[in-house]
Amino acid sequence: MNPALQGLITIIIGVGGCVGYFYGANLFLDKVMFKPTGPNAGRNINRANIIRPWVFLMPALLALGLYLAYPVFATLRLSFLERLPGNEYAFVGLENYTKMFAEPKFIEAMRNNVLWLVVVPAAATAFGLLAAQLTDRLKWGNIAKSIVFMPMAISFVGAAVIFKLVYEARPEDVAQIGILNHLYLTFGGDAPVQWLQVPFWNNFFLMAVLIWIQTGFAMVILSAALRGIPEETIEAAVIDGANPFQIFFKIKVPQIMSTIVVVWTTITIATLKVFDIVFAMTNGQWETQVLANYMYDKLFRANDWGMGSASAMIIMLMVTPILVWNVYNARKEMQ
Repeated sequence: MNPALQGLITIIIGVGGCVGYFYGANLFLDKVMFKPTGPNAGRNINRANIIRPWVFLMPALLALGLYLAYPVFATLRLSFLERLPGNEYAFVGLENYTKMFAEPKFIEAMRNNVLWLVVVPAAATAFGLLAAQLTDRLKWGNIAKSIVFMPMAISFVGAAVIFKLVYEARPEDVAQIGILNHLYLTFGGDAPVQWLQVPFWNNFFLMAVLIWIQTGFAMVILSAALRGIPEETIEAAVIDGANPFQIFFKIKVPQIMSTIVVVWTTITIATLKVFDIVFAMTNGQWETQVLANYMYDKLFRANDWGMGSASAMIIMLMVTPILVWNVYNARKEMQ
């Protein structure tokens, strides 16, 4: 079947199914279960209105349960098991976690993840805030915003390939195609450097990719927040003699702090789950391993489902408090 026709049929069936479900659910509640007639009409209407939201939410709740809740419990179960030959499993309790925490590669992944968490959200949020402030003051600010936001349209793997070319190192007697090595040699460097193989610092070269992508996201959200600041507060600060730096840091930033926190936590969650960039650029070599890449290695390369599931649970435990805090702050802001 033609892919376009197949997509059209899928859309028709999907949208038609949703409309049919909601229309049918309304009819069932109003015409069958709780008829708005007779001596109990008022009570039936109230009951129907109480149940109606849950009926509408049921498909979404079932989908969430099937695609989110079930995998979490299945992964938790696998983290306590050891896979044996013949596709058999044996319960080993916390042995997978004990072995995992004793592995140097896991400790390396944890250390690198913490480093990513310290650098990437802070840098991306700061650059996004700076870009939002500066572009709002330019006549061609919308064009500048489009350029800064453009990396968001690129996949992580695509961005990793682009930056891998930036860090490319060729023999000294060959023309360098990597921008970084070209600049390094132009300004007096001795020989091309394999930037992605330099321990510790190579992590920062990988982080630059995610910062480049997430800066556009931070800029768009924070730009909207800056535009929402009442002009009266800024005008009052100008009258009192405040300079642009004081206006920015003492007037604007405090008023959008809740938005900054939401942006920071959102980028933090994305950082905790980083996988594509590391996989495409170093595959965890040269001391660049992260938790998601470690999990992939255990699950699909070592075929160790127990330790792979245990590492997945560690990632989930690290993400959950930040996610809950983000949701709490978002609801608080709405109220």
